[in-house]
Amino acid sequence: MLTVPVRQLREADRAAVDRVLGAHPIASAQIAERVAAHGLGWRADGRLFGYGGTPRHIESLLWCGGQVTPIGVEPAAIAAFADLVSGWPRVCASLVGPADGVLGLWDRLRPSWGPERAVREEQPLMLIDTPPAHRGDPLVRPIRPDEVDLLFPASVAMYTEEVGVSPLGDDGGRGYRVRVRELVERGRAYARVIDGRVVFKAELAVITRHTVQLQGVWVHPEWRGRGIARAGLATIVREALRRHAPTVSLYVNAFNAPARRVYARLGFRRVGTFATVLF
Repeated sequence: MLTVPVRQLREADRAAVDRVLGAHPIASAQIAERVAAHGLGWRADGRLFGYGGTPRHIESLLWCGGQVTPIGVEPAAIAAFADLVSGWPRVCASLVGPADGVLGLWDRLRPSWGPERAVREEQPLMLIDTPPAHRGDPLVRPIRPDEVDLLFPASVAMYTEEVGVSPLGDDGGRGYRVRVRELVERGRAYARVIDGRVVFKAELAVITRHTVQLQGVWVHPEWRGRGIARAGLATIVREALRRHAPTVSLYVNAFNAPARRVYARLGFRRVGTFATVLF
């Protein structure tokens, strides 16, 4: 039985939710985009829970969907959210978000939701708010809707390399293809194509009024070490700052030294730490 104030949030809670999201504008970007686009009514892809002393005073949030993300959590909120979900069957593919919240939640959920496939305990959260000085790549461009089949193999390779499993799964990749197509149709997928093959790609995975979150950054193995990522990202960051938001952000595995060097040379600075638990 829950003995702490935690409950599912509805549209009537919108002002309180916006206050929490606004206090963590970079870390909460994925949740903020969903709330801005679809509100807080019942949604097939997930639910938002809040913790607070009174119905009008929400201190912390927990998004539960294909991924689980805690925002603004203190120890009492972590305990409350863990009590809420520990008895549920685990349907998410990951826990991801600010490291203190993710790792604290996982300590309590591991007995019922484990075992994990991998834990990424330190993922620097990076941000840039001025155009990079580095010269961009004029051949990096948005992928057209008729080029989804061109982009898809690169997206599969990136996902498999980053996550450690193929996204093709039991459905042969149909669900993942839908996600790739959606990004392309919304003008969020950028790439450089040489001789009919994607050699560099990245997506504007999340867009809010505060930030654009980059994901899916990938360079074909044959093209690594040539500076193609730095030039390509310079182009994409400039475009994102010009068209969408005052900052661009991303999170990266601490052990990925080459990627971290690229981001630092472009002018990204560390503003926090994420963690991810993969199943």
